[in-house]
Amino acid sequence: MRLGGGLLVALAAGAAGAGWWLLAGLVLAAVAAGVTARVPEPGDALVDRVVVAVARLSEVTVYAIAFGAYVFPAHRAVAAAAFVVVVAGAGYAGLKIPTIVVRAAGGLLLAAGLALVAVCVAVAPVTTAGGGLQPPDFAGVLVAAVVAFPFLRPGGRGNAGLRVLLLGAFAVVAAFAALYQLGALRLGLSLTSLRDLLSAADADALQPLLTVVAVIATLVPALAAGTEVRARAGMPGLAGVAVAAVAAYFLPVLPVLVVAGLAAVFELLLGVRARRYSETRE
Repeated sequence: MRLGGGLLVALAAGAAGAGWWLLAGLVLAAVAAGVTARVPEPGDALVDRVVVAVARLSEVTVYAIAFGAYVFPAHRAVAAAAFVVVVAGAGYAGLKIPTIVVRAAGGLLLAAGLALVAVCVAVAPVTTAGGGLQPPDFAGVLVAAVVAFPFLRPGGRGNAGLRVLLLGAFAVVAAFAALYQLGALRLGLSLTSLRDLLSAADADALQPLLTVVAVIATLVPALAAGTEVRARAGMPGLAGVAVAAVAAYFLPVLPVLVVAGLAAVFELLLGVRARRYSETRE
């Protein structure tokens, strides 16, 4: 479920820096997520709990920005800040979405994503100036990989490698379709580039469906992340919620995506440390 909400804004952010090499960044992120899929969760030390809380709160902020941009574009900042407060409040209240609902939502998002890809590939794109393949910008590729990484990590441990492979393949296919239809420049210009994608593919009739997809793709994983913030940070985490709400109101999406990616990397390193400590004790 993380991937759907992340792709709403991460594709545009990655394309803005890497162009067509966004595809390489996504492959790099998928490989990293697959290789580290069996790394355990961080421990219960203070630093572990803080890093995990920051990682989840930054993801919630990404979803909030996407929600505001796609669902309430005229009031994007206010909607994003309100989204953080409501989702975090629901998490602290102990609200959990039933597993069957999560799976149904995931199936709906997959079907919608495949339909979007099919529409984009079926319609010949309008030629865009400067949209061709440029020499690789390694910094741009690395940033694209970092911003995609937290959304490609599997939510559970069962069949983690296979799920990462499928998620990575879907992300690459979706990115290719978006780049094919819009070109790298146009894809990277708009926070709501998927709306531009439907317009370019003569599929404006699907705009209401995209709004529904945006609600589901952001709300479901954000609620799960909010619950984890409560579990890891407790009541002091409310201060982090306030910071996340302010960030969702004032910040553009790219720095929030970078923070989410770096926090996911630190979380991974703490998990490696926890496994080594466990092996040493044994």
